[in-house]
Amino acid sequence: MRNSSWNDLVALIDGKKLNYQPVGFIIDSPWLPGWYGISNIDYYASDEYWMKANLKAINTFPDVWFLPSFWSEYGMCTEPSAFGSRMIFLEKSLPHAEKILTGIEGADSLPQPNVKTDGLLPFMINRLKNSQKAINEADHQIRFAIARGPLNIASFMMGTSEFMMALAMDPEGSHRLLKKITDFICDWLSWQKECFPSIDGVLILDDLIGFVGEYEFQEYVLPYFKRIFDCTGVKVRFLHNDAEGLITAKNLKEMGVNMFNFSFNHSMGEIRELAGPEVVLVGNVPPRDVMAAGTPEQVDAALKKCFSEIKDFNRIIWSVGGGMPQDVRSVNISAFIDSVKKYSK
Repeated sequence: MRNSSWNDLVALIDGKKLNYQPVGFIIDSPWLPGWYGISNIDYYASDEYWMKANLKAINTFPDVWFLPSFWSEYGMCTEPSAFGSRMIFLEKSLPHAEKILTGIEGADSLPQPNVKTDGLLPFMINRLKNSQKAINEADHQIRFAIARGPLNIASFMMGTSEFMMALAMDPEGSHRLLKKITDFICDWLSWQKECFPSIDGVLILDDLIGFVGEYEFQEYVLPYFKRIFDCTGVKVRFLHNDAEGLITAKNLKEMGVNMFNFSFNHSMGEIRELAGPEVVLVGNVPPRDVMAAGTPEQVDAALKKCFSEIKDFNRIIWSVGGGMPQDVRSVNISAFIDSVKKYSK
């Protein structure tokens, strides 16, 4: 993130009032390659294209907080690659990792990854090391360690339906798998922070936590996420879950989360009431149907609705209810920025 934006984010988390309403978007490979005009393969394979695409975004929209900023990633292949998943890369679609578990009983035979050597992880770290000088010269620093969450990673390696069934049918096996993945996540976050001491934030992305009920959340989500958000001792603890998020919202404090990006299906006021006043909310315009497929006028109308749903605008980053989707045009981003300025007066 730009140094001034990072300072303002930390101030926001500390409860200080800014003299403006910030706009921020989670950006990565679903949006950046197409917006920049290159294929997904070029974006993943070329450090030069990756750097230029990110620089274009921050220079085109200097007032936007792009999160986590200069995200070194290979889509959904990133974490499963360390466990040995076969990775499928496509020119125009997001990559995916093939399943490596036919049942929860196979979890015990999975290797515990070495985050310094395994899968795509060394390439992610090296891309940042090679680009760090240019990132710093652009008045940015590497601020976030990033990982998908344990339930998401388990679903990539096993299949969503199969994993959800295992949670119900084999609690002990599910815990063994989630513990192994959580150990990996903590190692991975800690290694990122060790490589880049400027990191003082963690971003965890997990939509599967929105698929479970209250009992399953307490059993399979809370203890592992609490450990993950505690393991590095960072200041900013950012969670993305754009599936069902009401159970998540009311457990954020116990999870150790102080920044939450959630589904557009929930109103700003509803999430604020559940999350409490201390959590920074990141949302909440529909990403696909409005931000990508809509007109500037529809973006404006969606933001007007968001502003009407909450009385206190403190600790809010105006965004979409999820990551920035494919095919979002610059004109809609400009309309978003203008609308936030208009409705925050």
